[in-house]
Amino acid sequence: MSTTNHALPPGLPAPSTEEPLSAPYWKAAREGRLLVQKCGGCGGHQWGPEWICHRCHSFDLDWAEVKPRGRIYSWETPHHPVHPALNGHGPYTIVLVELPEADNIRMIGNLVGAPGAEPRIEAEVEAVFEPNDEASPPYTLVQWRLVG
Repeated sequence: MSTTNHALPPGLPAPSTEEPLSAPYWKAAREGRLLVQKCGGCGGHQWGPEWICHRCHSFDLDWAEVKPRGRIYSWETPHHPVHPALNGHGPYTIVLVELPEADNIRMIGNLVGAPGAEPRIEAEVEAVFEPNDEASPPYTLVQWRLVG
């Protein structure tokens, strides 16, 4: 796990970090920790944040810190910008990361630190916490990089 700054291009919309449902996730990311929801009813983990458990439909959800490591479940490399602010900033690789220690839930993020590399399915990755301190309010994105 590490903290780095890849400075997102200006003009990209910022996440809604103060929205009550997901605020604990964003606060933990600022601290370099990875949180996901965990159900008090069935004990299952889930992502993304919801008011109800995906499995048992309980409303007894809380947040649990999980190991910021996983494996690549899938990936894609867009070569054309998906937003005008990304003109001239591609191609880049997006990964869908499976978290084995959290019921194999999956999270999405960019793969950093390996420009042009073609990721391997099931390759091990670790979270990279990317601070965006100039934003108002500041926020930190969870990105991923290959281990090793």
